Amino acid sequence: QVQLVESGGGLVQPGGSLRLSCAASGSIFRVYAMGWYRQSPGKQRELVAAITSGSSTTYAVSVKGRFTVSRDVAKTTVFLQMNSLKPEDTAVYYCNADIQPRLQLPRGDFWGQGTQVTVSS
Repeated sequence: QVQLVESGGGLVQPGGSLRLSCAASGSIFRVYAMGWYRQSPGKQRELVAAITSGSSTTYAVSVKGRFTVSRDVAKTTVFLQMNSLKPEDTAVYYCNADIQPRLQLPRGDFWGQGTQVTVSS
């Protein structure tokens, strides 16, 4: 069984920084792309940043230059360094990963439980 466990959310003042982490664990044969989405009340979930197994990255226009997505050497943990945070960054942040649990099984889309990020003075 695959699990994605997030950590690092919290309350921060505008202009501050936070670092989110998401670790994949369980029965894992291979992890492909990993990324972060966010959802605020009344809005659709949106892609924030993603990183492929080859370390190519994609960012939402609204966070480019402020957020950095990265992975550990084992490629089972993804990080999101968030700098120069703004009130509009407030949302629940979800980790997402494209994982093949076993060689005999197809790839699937997995989600973390979400972590709240609140940017407020």
